[in-house]
Amino acid sequence: MIDILFCGNSKIFDGILTCMLSIFKRTETKEPFNIHIFTMDVSSIKAEYTCVSDKMTAFLDSVAKSYNPQNQVEKIDVTELYKKEFAGSPNESCYCSPYTLIRLLADLVPGLPKKLLYLDIDLLFNRDIRLLWDADIANVEYAASRDHYGKIILFFRRKFINAGVILFNLEECKKTGLFKKAREILKKKKLLFADESAIILSTTRQKILSQRFNDQKFLYKKTVIRHFSKRLFWLPYPHVDNIKQWRVAKVHKIFGYENFDDILYEYLYLKRKFELEEGGQG
Repeated sequence: MIDILFCGNSKIFDGILTCMLSIFKRTETKEPFNIHIFTMDVSSIKAEYTCVSDKMTAFLDSVAKSYNPQNQVEKIDVTELYKKEFAGSPNESCYCSPYTLIRLLADLVPGLPKKLLYLDIDLLFNRDIRLLWDADIANVEYAASRDHYGKIILFFRRKFINAGVILFNLEECKKTGLFKKAREILKKKKLLFADESAIILSTTRQKILSQRFNDQKFLYKKTVIRHFSKRLFWLPYPHVDNIKQWRVAKVHKIFGYENFDDILYEYLYLKRKFELEEGGQG
């Protein structure tokens, strides 16, 4: 079983669907996937901060099972755990959303496996997931790639990683208290990159992966994961843009990518199907 973790609210449907499809279409393994979605209702902070719905989960599960009947998508409501650990903390209004914090609850959620691949939702797999999943993490807390831009920050040079793709050794993380230490830091001090900074500061042992496992800027033949994160563009003038993979027209126009078309066209079909069947609402 290959176990994957996504985190977010009711707005992450497009990201999970596209990322899932890229995994299924680029992976040859017959081993089933168990996809966990941490979600929560903190609409008291912001109206749109609601749980991934049962309808969304069921639809994603049906898509997963169309590729392998043994695949499973499950949502895990961590609202109460979040309130206990992070409510009122200085990082609750962090740069992205409080949903970036909830992967740090993984050690408190029963039933999770010893090995868990955390993925941001703005990713597409370009090659087989086994190239990442089979990485040896027996003696480390996790494996991850350097952050493309963070590599220039000298203070964090040794441990600085991009937290959008992390292969966790949960058993080791529990032994070293990685998640607990990170939560304690976040409770006391506001950090620029919140959970990412807390993970880096709490790390005891890590494995640094090649940039091809989390390519935030370019797409090469050897790229395993293309991460559609916010990036700097120089033309027609220096500016920052945040082009996600589900913005299909822009992926074609700005990046000129065509090798993801089988993924993105199926995504467009399935999204429309979901909207017609369920009204597009949770």
